Amino acid sequence: MSYNIAIDGPAGAGKSTIAKKIAKELSYIYVDTGAMYRAMALFFIRQGIRPEETEKINQACQQADITISYQDGEQMVMLNGENVNGFIRTEEVGNMASATSVNQNVRVKMVELQQQLAKTTDVIMDGRDIGTKVLPDAVLKIYLTASSRIRAERRYKELQEKQVDCDLKTIEKDIVDRDYRDMHRENSPLMQAEDAILVDSSNMSIDEAVKTIIDLFQERV
Repeated sequence: MSYNIAIDGPAGAGKSTIAKKIAKELSYIYVDTGAMYRAMALFFIRQGIRPEETEKINQACQQADITISYQDGEQMVMLNGENVNGFIRTEEVGNMASATSVNQNVRVKMVELQQQLAKTTDVIMDGRDIGTKVLPDAVLKIYLTASSRIRAERRYKELQEKQVDCDLKTIEKDIVDRDYRDMHRENSPLMQAEDAILVDSSNMSIDEAVKTIIDLFQERV
């Protein structure tokens, strides 16, 4: 039997950073859903399909088998048996992923692939609809959040470290707007699953949030 952990929450709550650390501590597979969408986008590019060719995308996505495995601690994104790590981080693939990830057929196929992976492997997954849609039977569901101000400050600090000119108020407004869009979108809106535990990381360090979630997981299993 495999154990799955689902982490949902708004942008900037630290979901991916925290999920990766938990995966490492528990020796679980961290399912990088973004990388999976990029692999699907690469498949479309290789098929010569353009973002606006919806019918071709609907058909082609059924032929893509995408999974994630680890070798010597390094994540490998596999597309139809090929390790495509070296191909999925380009601007072209990113743009294609952004354009095609909203396609309902692509999303349905991706959920199917993610559920297949979770049936056979201990996984931790983060996103907007993991607990509600992708892993409804996860042994632990977390809704990870933080105040919009704290999330904006974290983003501001990241950008400052990269020497990117930015404004804290604008960043917070963008975060609030994105929360609204995520919570009101037609397909799989962001929401806390009924059986998810709320973890507010506003006043926690990353390590404190990791420990909190691992403690909750160990209580469950």
